[in-house]
Amino acid sequence: MPGTVLIVDDAAFMRMLLKDILTKAGYDVVAEAENGRDAVEKYLNHKPDLVTMDITMPEMNGIDAARAIRTADPAAKIVMCSAMGQQSMVIEAIQIGASDFIVKPFQPARVIDAVKKVIG
Repeated sequence: MPGTVLIVDDAAFMRMLLKDILTKAGYDVVAEAENGRDAVEKYLNHKPDLVTMDITMPEMNGIDAARAIRTADPAAKIVMCSAMGQQSMVIEAIQIGASDFIVKPFQPARVIDAVKKVIG
């Protein structure tokens, strides 16, 4: 059985795109967040199997949010989402425990591949 997912992105269109890709693949999107602060709160409330985390967001960026989630739950599974040219941020994300990263614009097959690798 595919798992539960929290989608974090400040762009509603990107959240909708990811939700569509994941639900068609059988995953259950239990919550969405539009900034890092909201993401940490929703993670603690929903305890999803996986978080897809945008890097550049208002209030709290994805790196800080991922760090806060991993501090609260060291077993948290996080896949970072970034636009091209953010390699240094992706490296930082992996160093703090992100399981993988996907590059925008999203390729549905790559999204599903990353999610399957992390949570099956």
